[in-house]
Amino acid sequence: MSKTSIKPEGKMRIEHDLLGDREVPSEALYGVQTLRCIENFDISRQLLSQYPQFIKGLGIVKMGAVLANHELGLIEDKVKDAIVEACQELIDGKHLEHFPIDMIQGGAGTSVNMNANEVIANRALEIMGKEHGQYEFCSPNDHVNMAQSTNDAYPSAMHIGLFIKHFEVRESLEKLIASLEAKEREFAGIIKMGRTQLQDAVPMTLGQSFGAFASAMKHELRRLDKASRELLYINMGATAIGTGITAEPGYAEACIYHIRKITGWDLKLSYNLIEATHDTSCMVAYSAALRSIAIRLSKMCNDLRFLSSGPRTGIAEIKLPPKQPGSSIMPGKVNPVIPEVVNQVCFKVIGNDLTITMASEAAQLELNVMEPVLVHSLTESSDWMKRGMDALRKECIDGIEANPEHCREMVEHSIGIVTALKPFIGYAKSTEIASEALATGGSVYQLVLDKGILTKEQLDKILDPKNMIRPVKISI
Repeated sequence: MSKTSIKPEGKMRIEHDLLGDREVPSEALYGVQTLRCIENFDISRQLLSQYPQFIKGLGIVKMGAVLANHELGLIEDKVKDAIVEACQELIDGKHLEHFPIDMIQGGAGTSVNMNANEVIANRALEIMGKEHGQYEFCSPNDHVNMAQSTNDAYPSAMHIGLFIKHFEVRESLEKLIASLEAKEREFAGIIKMGRTQLQDAVPMTLGQSFGAFASAMKHELRRLDKASRELLYINMGATAIGTGITAEPGYAEACIYHIRKITGWDLKLSYNLIEATHDTSCMVAYSAALRSIAIRLSKMCNDLRFLSSGPRTGIAEIKLPPKQPGSSIMPGKVNPVIPEVVNQVCFKVIGNDLTITMASEAAQLELNVMEPVLVHSLTESSDWMKRGMDALRKECIDGIEANPEHCREMVEHSIGIVTALKPFIGYAKSTEIASEALATGGSVYQLVLDKGILTKEQLDKILDPKNMIRPVKISI
């Protein structure tokens, strides 16, 4: 695949860095350090340009920095104004094609930071009426990156980008919860057998099953929201290792003030900037919350597959929406393809969580250089989880139908209903009835009547569905 949509039109400009001179397409907003990243890292082939949330985060961080430096009297008005305008364009989603670098890279995110610095500087030069590369008027390093290091600008921008993405994930989760609650209401009156260890247990309603799914997801939403709030702590002003070298006194506080004003969020300066510069625990916590959702979601999908199994020889209490023919050899077979694909989404999220854990653990001394794979994995988990939940809701949950007659028939022929009789006839007598029903294939209901243990009126009262699905005091 092409690494960039910027096609040289024959005209090039010369840029210089530590390693020497390089030709850069004259129309490109990026510069020599971005070019080196393009050449060095062809790993995931998922480019920064595909992640507008992070580019927006970079625009926010760089705008906050230039406003703080201007407030401290370090940048003149016209340069500040041009940089602010360029940053606002990134925030508005412009110039994505000028971020053609791989998300996975060495250098602890330096390439990402310099890509942003170069794009902002060259766009600011355009605004000022200058040519690309005339860095004496607006420099990627001296102006756009003033009082910053990759080690504070990159994680701060990534935190902001991940927080933006969090709203997308939680919206999908909220919609899934609403869909499950709708099914809870729809199936509230359908009696079915509950099961433990894949064996008949006691009666419940199909609505209760879906209500439990919804409750689980509500719990996970609260956990995810709590984890997301830790992303709002950023280390701007830490510069290289947290000591704030090259930054003016008061810069960190001014920068946070302006970033808060730009975003409208309750962003905070990390408590200890040296600790924050090597710590990635907030991303570990957010990944753990996504992993917890994945575990619950996968369990739900397993249950949907069990409950719809058959349709003639399985449980078949529900019917999933048919989505495609299920076999190239077996006519008429329809598979639960949506729960199956969501299971796989969950496995991926759980696997990414291990990558994130390993990347976080790999921090050494004053920096964690593994942040790119950590950020990429967390972004992938967020994206897959959002798409998986959307697919499950739209293509499966919303279209689920119940088989109420079959559900009730299985309750009436289940040995499990004997549990409801235990408070009235005792454990020993209940066991005797259950054993005989298993041995003969007879019904618990009929055996109790035939043995004269209870009258039909008493039995019907005890086995009334509404008396078996919640705590009820029954007098017979």
